[in-house]
Amino acid sequence: MKKIFLCCAAGMSTSMVVSKMEKAATEKGIDVKVIAVGMDEFEATLPDYDCCLLGPQIKYKFAEFKAKGEVLGKPVAVINAMDYGMMKGEKILNEALAMIG
Repeated sequence: MKKIFLCCAAGMSTSMVVSKMEKAATEKGIDVKVIAVGMDEFEATLPDYDCCLLGPQIKYKFAEFKAKGEVLGKPVAVINAMDYGMMKGEKILNEALAMIG
């Protein structure tokens, strides 16, 4: 099972994206766990997940979070603002899976 977490300012708006990603995974028969956390939970969550996607509203944290991810060999990326705003769960899921490899 692939484990992906989304990180945003408070974990709220991102939970809707999580639902869309889970729906896309179910439709494709992909075994994946997706959660949303606030940025204060980033470091505690990172070791247990395969990758992290940051909400566009916290992209200013990208360099810091990417460095922390590299220490553990975990990729970190920022979700495309247009995909995020339009809740393109399948596209965001595909990008996360590509990061994991």
